Amino acid sequence: MQDNTLKTILVVEDEPDVMSYLVTFFKVNNYNVLTATNGRIGFEKAKTEHPDLISLDITMPEESGVRMYRNLHDDPSTKDIPVIIITGVSGEFKRFIESRNQVDPPAGYFEKPIDREAVLAKIKEILN
Repeated sequence: MQDNTLKTILVVEDEPDVMSYLVTFFKVNNYNVLTATNGRIGFEKAKTEHPDLISLDITMPEESGVRMYRNLHDDPSTKDIPVIIITGVSGEFKRFIESRNQVDPPAGYFEKPIDREAVLAKIKEILN
């Protein structure tokens, strides 16, 4: 059961060990957590659950994080949900996504393995 006084983060991640790590990390730091294992499921949950923030992986089966990010941006009901990207894809992808004119850059970008303090500081900055 979710605590309605806490902010909610939707974690979109296909690797079970990384998913488990992020869910535990966010819960320990007093966030409600929703999960999705690919971009298609993540986008549907974003539309129905309206999380306060989305943690998004890039490389996933069925539907990538790039497609989900574009779908979020294009949908009026989800376009204002902040997204942080947590991925194993190199920094070159960060430069690529930040240079795209079709979508705004993400609110944050972190490479795996993450710097927990930096991720937490960015989330607090976004949500406060």
